[in-house]
Amino acid sequence: MATCSPYIVIGDDEKGYDLDLFCIPKHYVDDLEKVYIPHGLIMDRTERLARDIMKSMGEHHIVALCVLKGGYKFFADLLDYIKALNRNSDKSIPMTVDFIRLKSYCNDESTGEIKVIGGDDLSTLTGKDIIDTGKTMKTLLSLLKQYNPKMVKVASLLVKRTPRSVGYRPDFVGFEVPDKFVVGYALDYNEYFRDLNHICVISETGKQKYKA
Repeated sequence: MATCSPYIVIGDDEKGYDLDLFCIPKHYVDDLEKVYIPHGLIMDRTERLARDIMKSMGEHHIVALCVLKGGYKFFADLLDYIKALNRNSDKSIPMTVDFIRLKSYCNDESTGEIKVIGGDDLSTLTGKDIIDTGKTMKTLLSLLKQYNPKMVKVASLLVKRTPRSVGYRPDFVGFEVPDKFVVGYALDYNEYFRDLNHICVISETGKQKYKA
């Protein structure tokens, strides 16, 4: 099995940052414990992932497939960095974009049932927000194989350390994080918190407030 590119590991004892140090929407202040990964760090890491992807893909045409909804911010920012590299370097890669939606969560628990919505041209690069147990991504990869792509590379902003993992690792990872339920940067809890710039840990108050 090919190993994924190097990534940042956030330890189990990472305390994060006080909410007072950042601009947090007032309607979420009581619903969060801490800022876990600040927006600036997310952007810097995403820029480096774009460079790694460009180097890895060679001259192949990329069909960039966004996994909605949680992946849209990471996907958009990652593509912006890839497009900047296309404009400002000697090497450029042609690229088209498609979208697919996978739904498997209710509250903070996976339902075990994966719903696949959309996706007209499913081929090479897949951008996802977070790999939890890995079951959802393995299901998607099985679907992609039906289209006989030349290659499939998966980029995920976050990978969780969890005993529930099936052992799947994406090719490009931003951060490895402890088994905590995080929100923000398009990651949601029952559709809330997608409008946060930072990745934060939700509080028990927040879970109860927005519970389905």
